[in-house]
Amino acid sequence: MKVVVVTFPGSNCDQDCHRAVELSGGEPRYLWHRERGLSDADAVILPGGFAYGDYLRAGSIARFSPAMEDVVAFARQGGPVMAICNGFQIACEAGLLPGALMRNRTVRFHSFDQYLRIETTDTMWTSAYEPGQILSMPVAHAEGNYEADPDTIDRLEEDGRVLLRYVDATGATSEEGNPNGSARSIAGIMNEQGNVMGLMPHPDRAMEAVVGSVDGRGVFQSLARHLNGPGAK
Repeated sequence: MKVVVVTFPGSNCDQDCHRAVELSGGEPRYLWHRERGLSDADAVILPGGFAYGDYLRAGSIARFSPAMEDVVAFARQGGPVMAICNGFQIACEAGLLPGALMRNRTVRFHSFDQYLRIETTDTMWTSAYEPGQILSMPVAHAEGNYEADPDTIDRLEEDGRVLLRYVDATGATSEEGNPNGSARSIAGIMNEQGNVMGLMPHPDRAMEAVVGSVDGRGVFQSLARHLNGPGAK
């Protein structure tokens, strides 16, 4: 699979995503935010970081980058787009996903390992996991509080588009297990077509045992299986 990792001024997880794609048997390449061209891409990743310094609002300036015109067109045509952390914020600003990421309820930047629960596996993003599987992945954000109007949240739930939820060590949703105050402890969602995923936790930083977790591998393995077939690495 050929995966394009878009790099914005202020991105700091583009290399992590590049490495994650390599570990999953893919062929990654970078695309600078001022560049155009996704003709050879099988998938696109919008990585974490602080695009344009998160000025005005996280993701609000990056949304207007020349590269994003191609990303939006790619997504509208059904191309897989993985939007991680700051990428999730950009995807919401670009209208690829519903809702918005607000300031953490503590109004503090959070950076630690967080427990998550897989809510559905019938997707191109989560097929390598088991339903209800508990994972641990790093979070690192100040604006990770996912919010949307009640009707939108209900539709996400009813359509099975909530992919991951924040949980505590027991695997239960709780106030203590929700690090940023996200509505219904939502940590990751996908669009109606299922080809755009946004999540605040970092699967790209949970790919090798040396960094403390390999629980992020399933996200990239799921995408590889979707693009290359069930026998993909």
